[in-house]
Amino acid sequence: MAIKTLHGLKAELGPGGRLLGLDVGSKTVGLALSDVTLTIATPYRTLRRTTFAKDAEHLRRTIDEHGVGGLVIGLPLQMDGTEGRRCQSVRRFAANLLERMDIPIAFWDERLSTAAVERMLIREADMSRRRRAQVIDKAAAAYILQGALDALAGAAGNGP
Repeated sequence: MAIKTLHGLKAELGPGGRLLGLDVGSKTVGLALSDVTLTIATPYRTLRRTTFAKDAEHLRRTIDEHGVGGLVIGLPLQMDGTEGRRCQSVRRFAANLLERMDIPIAFWDERLSTAAVERMLIREADMSRRRRAQVIDKAAAAYILQGALDALAGAAGNGP
């Protein structure tokens, strides 16, 4: 497969295929799963990064176990919309995944996703700093994936 647009990714999904959202960091990868109707993103788990081979194997097991048909990977654009080193690292991560598995991937702008999730966890969930650290990555992945799902739903309702 290859890197797709968000709508190209949806076109590649088989019936009942789910999406897996990834918030790729240098130490962890937050994971979130969509439901089969591509409506709701749910935080799944945080993968502590080790070697790329082990990380990819963990992702492959998750994909197989949950009927995932595509990946939505958060792209950490800079505030002015340009790509910096973090974007290059995430794009390299995606390219390396494509060398190991045949699955469509789309990127989604993740600017401020972690900050937005952290504010929500402080304000609405009143979580301690320690507890926030345990859930922030998978919650950010869900935030990223939910944005992509909402965009797909809006486009489906507004266009051909």
